[in-house]
Amino acid sequence: MSTLTKVLVLNASYEPLNICSWRRAIILILKGKAEQIEHNGKMIYTNLPLPTVIRLRNYVKIPYKEISLSRRNVLHRDNYTCQYCGERRHDLTIDHIIPRSKGGQDTWDNVVAACLKCNVTKGDRTPKEAFMPLSTQPRRPMSHVTFEISKHSASGDLYWNKYLIGA
Repeated sequence: MSTLTKVLVLNASYEPLNICSWRRAIILILKGKAEQIEHNGKMIYTNLPLPTVIRLRNYVKIPYKEISLSRRNVLHRDNYTCQYCGERRHDLTIDHIIPRSKGGQDTWDNVVAACLKCNVTKGDRTPKEAFMPLSTQPRRPMSHVTFEISKHSASGDLYWNKYLIGA
C-alpha cells in the first residue's frame, strides 16, 4: 500500500475540508466519525476498500480566511497558463490588465499570468488597446479550503473533481 495515497475529506455538507492520509481516513471510518464516499477499487482488507473520498458525519465550522494575492497564488489560479496566448508553462510573469501607470491596482481581478512574450507585446496598454483578449476573466478564488486543496492535489485525482469543481 502506498504511503503517498491521499484522501479528500468532505464536511457533512459535502464541502471540501482537507486532505489526509489513507491511514487517517481508515481510522476516522472505523471510529464512526466519517463514512466512505468514493474508493478506487483497491482493497486494504477483504471487506475494506481503500478510500479516496470520505465525509465527516458531523459538520465542522470553517472560519473565513482571506487568500493572499501573491505571484504563486495567481499562477495557480490561472493554472500556469498564459491568459493571452494559452501557453502552459512554469516561468510565467504577472501582468496587470489595467497597467499600474494608468491607475491599475494589485487586485485579484486586475492581475493575470502571462508569458514573457505576451507581457512585452501588451506593454503599457490594456488588452483592448493591444488587441489581446483574455482567455478567461480573472476573479478572486472563492473558497480558501478548495484553493489550498487544489494547490496540493498534484495528482488531479478523478474521484475528487466532482467535489472540488464549483466549490
